[in-house]
Amino acid sequence: MPLAMVAPGEEVKVVSIKGRDNTKRFLENLGFVEGAVISVVTELAGNVIVAVKDTRVAVNKSMATRILTVKV
Repeated sequence: MPLAMVAPGEEVKVVSIKGRDNTKRFLENLGFVEGAVISVVTELAGNVIVAVKDTRVAVNKSMATRILTVKV
């Protein structure tokens, strides 16, 4: 399921990232790597705010649709 469809408060695991190499690299640098457990904090003004490792990161909806996840 794409990250954009995950409900706030849910924990999910990153399965894969779709897109071009530079998009994948950008998201990996933010902490969205395969196997990482992340949780959606909230949605705000079209952005998805996600807790990754020990930080919170905001990604827009189009980026969030490229991150495929499964429920933990």
